[in-house]
Amino acid sequence: MAHTIVFSSQAPAPIGPYSQAIQAGNTVYVSGQIALDSTTGQLVGGGDVAAETHQVMRNLQAVLAAAGLTLRHVVKCSIFVKDLGNFGLINDIYGSYFEADYAPARETVEVSRLPKDVQVEISCIAVGS
Repeated sequence: MAHTIVFSSQAPAPIGPYSQAIQAGNTVYVSGQIALDSTTGQLVGGGDVAAETHQVMRNLQAVLAAAGLTLRHVVKCSIFVKDLGNFGLINDIYGSYFEADYAPARETVEVSRLPKDVQVEISCIAVGS
């Protein structure tokens, strides 16, 4: 099956050999997003997990929008956190971006280190019509 690279100038450019997202058929696979500002290329939040989580969610929204989708189309998220002790805060912020009837499946995993030493990274899979 052919696939299409999805790119949004409203989200940070990839910092390695990967695409922001790939669309295959009506499914979009969004690469893990961290709290980078797309205009400055700098990290947002200075270690503040709440600020980082909001920026990550905005970045996901921007990539999805480039594919003509919204968070309502997300069917699965993977959340990677540096400290699972921040789960409650991250969960509350993450949850505020999804309507209850459209909450996707997901997992949350604590990892020892993330790119640029951020606190949180989130990837997702979305399905359009």
